[in-house]
Amino acid sequence: MPPKSAFAGFRFPPEVIVVAVRWYLRFNLSHRDVEELLVERGVEVDHVTVFRWVQRFTPLLADAARFCRHSPGDRWFVDETYVKVNGVWRYVYGAVDQYGQVIDVLVSARRDVGAARRFFRRALSTLRVTPSEVLTDAAPVYPGVLDELIPSAWHHVEQYANNPIEADDSQLKHRLRPMRGLRTDKTAQVIIAGNAFMQNLRRGHYELAIDTPPALRVAAAFTELAQAI
Repeated sequence: MPPKSAFAGFRFPPEVIVVAVRWYLRFNLSHRDVEELLVERGVEVDHVTVFRWVQRFTPLLADAARFCRHSPGDRWFVDETYVKVNGVWRYVYGAVDQYGQVIDVLVSARRDVGAARRFFRRALSTLRVTPSEVLTDAAPVYPGVLDELIPSAWHHVEQYANNPIEADDSQLKHRLRPMRGLRTDKTAQVIIAGNAFMQNLRRGHYELAIDTPPALRVAAAFTELAQAI
């Protein structure tokens, strides 16, 4: 018996759902903006439904893509930024490699040893790659966590060395600006991880739509991934 499609039971066809999710992740749009664009194309859907599509299918599409993902580099640039979730500040741990590939992101209520440990454990278990060098800011939590989890890596703090990840932090805040606020830690994690997934896809860190012109690569990749879920 063939596996059940993730789109089974949805009233709208898969191509409509995938386009809505892709638009939301790719462009600086709100759920209401996507609703309006779909209505202009003859598809009447409520913005709440768009929100549910994004929350449901973003993790599935990213998970389907992980088998096509390039192995990350061995130099990791790690940083934390902050966003508001339901009016409360939350920290976003993130890392990129020397090629600009986003390693992982994690939304945390705290900026402490436990959060740093969860972030690195998640990244290491997901990618099964151990970096040889980790560059961080001067936060005191990092030396102990890195000695515990990646003792072979050279850890150092260097002025301006974290510019690559800080540029990604700036891009994330620019992306979040059109939204009407993040309501829960769970939805924030999906949106922020989805943004990282889209950045990696646009930067060519997946073996997806490789024969497609750059301007059409994201659309073609989403079509491929939709067939996989």
